[in-house]
Amino acid sequence: MRLGAHSAHFRHADGSRQGPIPVPPPRGSQSARDAPPKARAEKGGLPAQAHARCGRWCRTAGAGSNQGAGGGGRGSPERAALQGAAAAAPAPKEPWLPADPSSLLEMAGEITETGELYSPYVGLVYMFNLIVGTGALTMPKAFATAGWLVSLVLLVFLGFMSFVTTTFVMEAMAAANAQLRWKRMENHQEEEDDDSSTASDSDVLVQDSYERAEKRPILSVQRRGPSNLFEITDRVEMGQMASMFFNKVGVNLFYFCIIIYLYGDLAIYAAAVPFSLMQVTCAAGNDSCGVEADTRYNDTDLCWGPLRRVDAYRIYLAVFTLLLGPFTFFDVQKTKYLQILTSLMRWIAFAIMIVLALVRIGYGHAEGHPPLADFSGVRNLFGVCVYSFMCQHSLPSLITPISSKRHLTRLVFLDYVLILAFYGLLSFTAIFCFRGDSLMDMYTLNFARCDVVGLATVRFFLGLFPVFTISTNFPIIAVTLRNNWKTLFHREGGMYPWVVDRVVFPTITLVPPVLVAFCTHDLESLVGITGAYAGTGIQYIIPAFLVYLCRKDTQLAFGYGTVNKHRSPFRHAFWVGFVLLWAFSCFFFVTANIVLSETKV
Repeated sequence: MRLGAHSAHFRHADGSRQGPIPVPPPRGSQSARDAPPKARAEKGGLPAQAHARCGRWCRTAGAGSNQGAGGGGRGSPERAALQGAAAAAPAPKEPWLPADPSSLLEMAGEITETGELYSPYVGLVYMFNLIVGTGALTMPKAFATAGWLVSLVLLVFLGFMSFVTTTFVMEAMAAANAQLRWKRMENHQEEEDDDSSTASDSDVLVQDSYERAEKRPILSVQRRGPSNLFEITDRVEMGQMASMFFNKVGVNLFYFCIIIYLYGDLAIYAAAVPFSLMQVTCAAGNDSCGVEADTRYNDTDLCWGPLRRVDAYRIYLAVFTLLLGPFTFFDVQKTKYLQILTSLMRWIAFAIMIVLALVRIGYGHAEGHPPLADFSGVRNLFGVCVYSFMCQHSLPSLITPISSKRHLTRLVFLDYVLILAFYGLLSFTAIFCFRGDSLMDMYTLNFARCDVVGLATVRFFLGLFPVFTISTNFPIIAVTLRNNWKTLFHREGGMYPWVVDRVVFPTITLVPPVLVAFCTHDLESLVGITGAYAGTGIQYIIPAFLVYLCRKDTQLAFGYGTVNKHRSPFRHAFWVGFVLLWAFSCFFFVTANIVLSETKV
């Protein structure tokens, strides 16, 4: 259905079919000049309900018709509260940073710069790097606990569900782009109408003649069909899409879910660094080879002289907090070269671990005999897998710069197949190489053994690998969480007192995760709980509601026959209901499992 087809109709907010699909009146037309502003808005604008949902973001996008991808209106009250997140955001042309959840930096922002374009195959590599992060290091132990068959089935199914919701987010991005682009066209047309109403008749004739000669072909391309409106050219972040399609309660729940997820991230990171340092440095006696195959350490075991292992862990936690905690009170950003360094370290570490495990298996030194199924470990496995497939929050910064989006869904599907293969290779080599009871929460620590790795440099590199990568991400995630707190409580036109802005928000950001890390260093449980609760919200519930509401708004704004060119292959309403049902089922299953486990204890 073409936007220029005046015979087509759309359904208004009250459900009636009145009038054609809203097309801005031709420049200089008598009806456009004579109609009052309200009437012009009704003729050329979005229907009332769609415009109300679009809210301040449509107004912001329309403030400057020529702003393009950076179309945030100048002087908007919300911008002051979001400057911290925008300043802390990494350069948009470095999209490999979202391999960790630090890409949530931009979720509270307005329309952000698209950044340099890159080919679809470069986008494939970036997306692979986005999803495969440090969460994969906890997957081998979860596999060994739940059994290899159950783990494989659940991994494939959760990968499929993540792919479904990824296509939901891409469809919502396209719908948001269409609304913002239409609003800019409407405001641009109104400005032209106002200018033409004050011009003389001769000026109007000259201007119309020039438009017919120079501008009509451009406008005809812009209005060629709904598919052009739905091109993903503006980088519309998740927070903005929530503000466009959700009501106030929905927006608050969105930010609440993001905040809980970030708290879980910080707790995991705050525990992982001291735990890795403790494991590497606390060796039995004078043995410097690290963790031994048959040794099961307790927190009360001695580390250095009279100092217990748990004491060493808390000392490292205190040092970690003192060194990195102050960054929460300022704005930081991850530089290009630091991103390159951490990415290289991650892939070198993954490659070394897979090769070493395969070599041990090939030489007949395999120790693992994983069970077929053990449903007691499904709870943590579920959370770990959800956490390891987390990418929905980073899709706008990743998808928008792709130069050609013709086969975008196929590209994403190929990426998920490759990621499933990688996770399977990493986990299966681990569970057959090492005994299940000897697998560490952080898989890298299994290679801090003399009988596994003879070269001390490699042992220390793998053992301390999480320390380097996580330490660079912790301040960025902390700043992200702080800025999301500010956005959640921000009121239009208001400003925070200095004490609240610079002391209260950073303090409530830093203290809770450090307290959690002080009480426990059970990384598998921390990752499992974070993925099972906050991860379920971000990966399943939010995308499902986004696509459901954006489809309704698209029908209201552009008519029931309009086709979103980036619509999900899972376009039937059944899939939205299925995702929500699965999410709530998982939520209750994990909660019941935790309650029953604690009751048995």
